[in-house]
Amino acid sequence: MGARVTAVSSNGTYSFTKPNRESVMLLAGLGVEGDVHAGEKVKHRFRVRQDPDQPNLRQVHLMHGELFDELAADGYAVAPGELGENITTRGLDLLGLPTGARLHLGADAVVEITGLRNPCRQIDAFCAGLMKKVVGRDASGAVAHKAGVMSVVLHGGEVRPGDAVEVVLPEGPHHPLKTV
Repeated sequence: MGARVTAVSSNGTYSFTKPNRESVMLLAGLGVEGDVHAGEKVKHRFRVRQDPDQPNLRQVHLMHGELFDELAADGYAVAPGELGENITTRGLDLLGLPTGARLHLGADAVVEITGLRNPCRQIDAFCAGLMKKVVGRDASGAVAHKAGVMSVVLHGGEVRPGDAVEVVLPEGPHHPLKTV
């Protein structure tokens, strides 16, 4: 079975976690309808303080459900939406995608991957010690971010658990994801 959406989540107010929904509507150029992070300009509080006019490269946060399995093996019980993501997937190496990869979600929605999520200390407030599990070092000693990827909405549409995810890689040389 191919890559699938396993959960969708949104929250209209600033909160670390996002409740699961039956579906979310992605809006082109904005993000998840009704979500606090939707908009053309940056919505993340820290980034707004830096420059409120910068483009919102974090309209939709996607996370691989396999991370929850890895965390559970280390004694952390984390469920979809609890780390603030909008879309949880299975069967897809989100972290291994290049910048500019496009994900077709369900019948109509298309998002473009902009980079890695740079998690904040709220993760440890949610569960002590969790930050070290989602940001660490790889075998070469480089910083490894595991808390999902960020994207912008190119084409809107409804996304539901069970929807297929199709990956379209960008043409030309592929560039590894950096934090956004």
